[in-house]
Amino acid sequence: MRLRIVTLAERPGALAALRRIQRRVWPADMAYINEDPVCGRLWPALLRRFPEFQLVLCDARGRVVAGGYTIPFVWNGRPASLPMGVDGVLTRGVRHHRRHRRPNALSALLAVVDPRLQGKGLSGKIVRAMGEIARRHGLRALVAPVRPTLKHRYPLVPMARYARWRRPDGAPFDPWLRVHWRLGARVLTVAARSMVVDGRVRDWEAWTQMRFPASGDYVVPGALTTVRIDRARARGRYVEPNVWMLHSISAPTT
Repeated sequence: MRLRIVTLAERPGALAALRRIQRRVWPADMAYINEDPVCGRLWPALLRRFPEFQLVLCDARGRVVAGGYTIPFVWNGRPASLPMGVDGVLTRGVRHHRRHRRPNALSALLAVVDPRLQGKGLSGKIVRAMGEIARRHGLRALVAPVRPTLKHRYPLVPMARYARWRRPDGAPFDPWLRVHWRLGARVLTVAARSMVVDGRVRDWEAWTQMRFPASGDYVVPGALTTVRIDRARARGRYVEPNVWMLHSISAPTT
């Protein structure tokens, strides 16, 4: 498939099509994935202040088939100093921009592919495009708080252990971790608190299409770990772990 990569700065009208793809990616019983308050508060600033870092992949007819969101930020290169995940790097990137600090790294935030075209290698093309954007802007590193695609099948397994699982050929067990690995990325650390969703029990029941009759930890559709339900407070809380991975960025060729 012939693809053209543009940014929202170059083609702002593509945002509507990209949002339609996002809505098709998450099933109805994963509605909670859109309820993270940090993303809800800062995503508009991401689009407004960093359109040159938001990627859109178009086919030969100009139709949007995939895309990726990223944010530049300041990082000293030490894994221990990375933010806690998507929420943290989004907050840090917006704060650094407001304070006019010059970024030296780029973080992926989200990659989406039209469900009708999944399995055709587009996700890897998005990651490569993110690396190209980093090079274009003179950034030294591309990091990604990766959300492993099969982790929801093993919600009781700690993320650090899951990230170490390997296939017989030595490649990561998880397909999305494997895409990054094949592109040269390595695991840095677990993003233990990548996103947090805190809501009323009745909201969680609506989001997941489940019922929570007693307090405790519950396995819910698509979640990478359990949701803690507290019936006394009528609240539910989900803290999602991701995996920080690092891609090396080579200098642009001349």
